[in-house]
Amino acid sequence: MDDSARESLLLAAAYVFDAQYNRNIPFETSPQAVRLYYLYNHWAMQASLYLFIFVDLALAVFEEPAVYPLPFLVTSLIEVLCLLVFFGRLVHFAQVTPRLVFWKDTKNICIMITILLTLIDLIIYGALRISSIRSVRWSRPMRPLFLINFAESRQIRRAFRSIRNTLPEITYVFLLFTFSVLMFSLMALKLFGDRNLRTVDGLPYFSNYLAIVFDMYVLVTTANSPDVMMPAYDVSGWYSLFFITYIVINTYIFMSVFLAVVYNNYRKHLKNEIRKLAYMKRRKMIEAFNLLKVEEGADFVVHADKWKLLVKLVAPDISASHRELLLRISDEEQKGSIDKKSFVRLADLLNIQVITVKVHSHPLDTWFPHLYNSAPSRFIHRIVQHKGFVWLYDVIILINAVFIALDEKNPYISYAEWVFLCLYIVEILLKLYTYEPRSFFGRNQFWNWFDTSIIIAALIATVLNSTLRSVRIYNSQQVLDIVFILRVLRLIRIVDSIQRFRVIMNTLINIMPTMLTFGGLALVVYYMFSIVGMEIFHGKVQFFARNATAQHAAYCGNPALKDTTFARAKYCKNNFNDIVSSFIVLMELTVVNQWHVLASGFALVTHQAAKLYFITFHIVVVIMIINIFVAFILEAFFVEYSLEKSEVETAIEKKIQELGVGIQEDDLLDGKLLDNMETSENDLGGEEGIAAKKPKGLMFKIASKRYRTVDALLQRMFEAEIPPEEEGPSLDEILNLSPDDAYPKNPTFDSAA
Repeated sequence: MDDSARESLLLAAAYVFDAQYNRNIPFETSPQAVRLYYLYNHWAMQASLYLFIFVDLALAVFEEPAVYPLPFLVTSLIEVLCLLVFFGRLVHFAQVTPRLVFWKDTKNICIMITILLTLIDLIIYGALRISSIRSVRWSRPMRPLFLINFAESRQIRRAFRSIRNTLPEITYVFLLFTFSVLMFSLMALKLFGDRNLRTVDGLPYFSNYLAIVFDMYVLVTTANSPDVMMPAYDVSGWYSLFFITYIVINTYIFMSVFLAVVYNNYRKHLKNEIRKLAYMKRRKMIEAFNLLKVEEGADFVVHADKWKLLVKLVAPDISASHRELLLRISDEEQKGSIDKKSFVRLADLLNIQVITVKVHSHPLDTWFPHLYNSAPSRFIHRIVQHKGFVWLYDVIILINAVFIALDEKNPYISYAEWVFLCLYIVEILLKLYTYEPRSFFGRNQFWNWFDTSIIIAALIATVLNSTLRSVRIYNSQQVLDIVFILRVLRLIRIVDSIQRFRVIMNTLINIMPTMLTFGGLALVVYYMFSIVGMEIFHGKVQFFARNATAQHAAYCGNPALKDTTFARAKYCKNNFNDIVSSFIVLMELTVVNQWHVLASGFALVTHQAAKLYFITFHIVVVIMIINIFVAFILEAFFVEYSLEKSEVETAIEKKIQELGVGIQEDDLLDGKLLDNMETSENDLGGEEGIAAKKPKGLMFKIASKRYRTVDALLQRMFEAEIPPEEEGPSLDEILNLSPDDAYPKNPTFDSAA
């Protein structure tokens, strides 16, 4: 292959790689730029970037106020090193993208400005520190911007875009909701303000309008119900109608409308974004096809040998047999070439995880064939493979659950645990005797690994606990706690025994990567609010141990909290004195219960305006992010739980069955495939592979976790609405159009949203 053909192949592989992972990074097509682009997308480079982002964010643990304090010089040098890495990554990105595109990209400008502002803040803070002047590190809340704005974090950026795109519609609903709260608060002031009522703390009841607005907003979250109603309710039962009407309108109607508006707008904008991704993937695959195509008669095709080289470059980890399987799907008629339509779906083929299973004979069948195939041995096989064996152990697990709930000090209960543990060990040994061990502990046999690990760990912990109990001078409570936990975890096995439970669990596992996207979003928001909270509330609330004798320990070290609900509830450990405590407080605020007590407490030690911090957090996290998260999970769950398999996935399974190399999950463990099976993948016959002869030692199946990327799962939501023959706009048009105004020529899509 000459240099020109090699460079074309390398560029085509870059397009296919981008299409597979739905990357929309425009890059230069010169040979040097393509090689730099490969280096930029190398997993080690991406892992290094995320490592330094994590280090940069983790500096808050060691900076004042610190969990583990380090000198300012150490933390500042580490931060400067992180900034240098970020700048180097940005320079690398500038080398692979067109200059005009690079400088028009707001992400790059944002990163550069953040680096510059952080350096300025470090210099100013360091100079003031040397002069013994207290200052504020105002750049620390900007650190999550690095996580958001680098190209690798496109899922988190998409989540932020979802928030930005839904803001206009949410704003209208929120204004109506605010008007409702203000109106009801005014009515409450007129109804109860002049009646000289008192709260349970002895304070005036509904006499201050701003305090009423806060209490009524809290009532929407139900955190102070029914406490806020009781003084008026004690006077007359008719006043309860006021609060009931308020809750129905604002809690049940407006909050439901919030979710409906968020879900509707989120789905509309998500659909536009996913369609943009689908068109971009299709255009990149067409670009790759155009680089490799040759003319054969009236059509353009890609020869099979070039196709194989391309797949080796794009997916070097897949086996030769898997590659041959994909070739048979793409070259259905075995012409030795792939047409445009089949070539374009290569990225989708690579996103379907196909497991190559090597079927082995049982070691006992090899070592002791007469004994292993004897009548008693086959009888054991039939028992273990029968459904009754599974049902028997389900009953044992349920009985075990009853014994776990009983008194551990009873010696009979203790002996029973040994009986259950022995039964579980016998179960594992019988399964290993019946099923081939390497298949039983295959990479995707999660429940087999889980069962065995839990049982072995429980055995070790139980033996260790019994040994330590005989040594009176040693306290084995921690080991005993581990034993209790492992016993309870054994009950999870019942989930795998019920088919509907298994479907739900597998669905949740499949959408777990999509959940992690919103985990990153929550990390960004939590981090920013934590840093701001530490600057505002640091040192205002102190925690004292339970046996502390100091007089001010009763009110968290601050006289402003004396005789308050905050102090009486012993919330002193809920403070903003370090990043870890701040995260815990924010999690408590997210749960909502008693959040008004926390807000009121910190308002008392600072200023009543501090309540705006907590209200803002509630609006951003609970009302907006949580609702968008719910909308996302609903959409992803509907797709995974309800929809049929995609066309590409069906094509793979169909070809696997046609070739006679299909395998089901249960077939792998039933002993039927263990006869006359080869064990070497090299027996496929070289380059011909599957095409040469049917492999006896290799079988294929679609993995239960079908999608390797979040984007691939998202695309499945709306891919049916895009005609397979539609190519969409050009690549440049796709990159220049925003998700909201992209493809206005297709009104059907927008109306469907």
